[in-house]
Amino acid sequence: MNRLIEVARRRAGWGLYLGLALLALQIVAIAFAPWIAPYSPIEADPGRSLLAPSWRNIFGTDVSGMDIFSRVVFATRINLLISVLAVTLAFVIGVPIGLGIGFYKGWLSSLVMRIFDFIQSFPIFVLGMALVSVMGQEIWNVAIVLAVLFIPMFARLIRAEVLSLRERPFIAAARCSGATDLTIMFRHILPNALTPAIVQISISIGMAILLTAGLSFVGAGVRMPTPEWGLMVSSGAQQMILGVWWVALFPGLAIVISVLTFGLLGDAAKLITDPNSGGRQ
Repeated sequence: MNRLIEVARRRAGWGLYLGLALLALQIVAIAFAPWIAPYSPIEADPGRSLLAPSWRNIFGTDVSGMDIFSRVVFATRINLLISVLAVTLAFVIGVPIGLGIGFYKGWLSSLVMRIFDFIQSFPIFVLGMALVSVMGQEIWNVAIVLAVLFIPMFARLIRAEVLSLRERPFIAAARCSGATDLTIMFRHILPNALTPAIVQISISIGMAILLTAGLSFVGAGVRMPTPEWGLMVSSGAQQMILGVWWVALFPGLAIVISVLTFGLLGDAAKLITDPNSGGRQ
C-alpha cells in the first residue's frame, strides 16, 4: 500500500508541488496581510485616483484611490474564507444526507433526491444571485448560499458510493455478526465511501471562488468597500475601455491563481487516492 501511494505521489508530479507552493503563497497572504499590505484596503484617497503601477503603488490605485495591491492581499482572506466555509458546510451536511439516502430506500430518499434535482435544475449562478438577494449581501450569507448549492453534489457522490458498497459481501458479514445499521453505516460504509467526496473538496473550493467573484461582479455578492476580487474586477471593468487596465487585471489574476491552486490539488488528490486513474503527468 505504501508503495502504491509513493508511486501515485510521483505520478502527481509537478502539479502537486506547484499547487502546494501556490497554496502556501495564499496562506502567507492570509496570515500576514496587515504586514504585507503597505496601505489600508478600505481607506479611499480621491487625490490618488487611477494611478498607474509604480514603486509606491506596485499594482496602481482604483477609481477611489485605494491601493490595489493591498486590496488584493486582503481579499485573499475574504474569498478563501467564504469558499472554504461554504464547502466545509456542504461537506458536513451533504455527506450524512448522502449516506442516509443511499443506505435506506423509500419515499423519503426519493423525496430528498427530487429536492436535489430541483435545486440543480437551476443555473447555479442564477440561483445564487436569487438566494443572496433574499438573504442579504453579507459575507456569511454568501457562504451559506454557496453551501446550499454544493450540498447536493456531495450528497450524490456519497450516495453513489453507498449504493455500490451496501451490497458487498463484507456488509452482509457485518449484518450476520449482529452489527446495527448505524454501525454498518459509519464504521463499514462511510470510510470506504469518502474518497470521491474528499477529492471533490479541493475542486469545489475553486468553484466557490469563481462563484463568489461572479456574484460580487454583478453586484449580488459582498458590498464595497470590502476587498473582494470579483468586486474589484467589476470596478475595474468600467475603466478598461479608457485604457486603465491595472484595476481589473491584478484581482483577475488573483482569481486565476487561486482557482488553479485548488484545481491542481484536486487532480493530485485524485491521483494519490486512486493510482489507477490517468497516466503519468
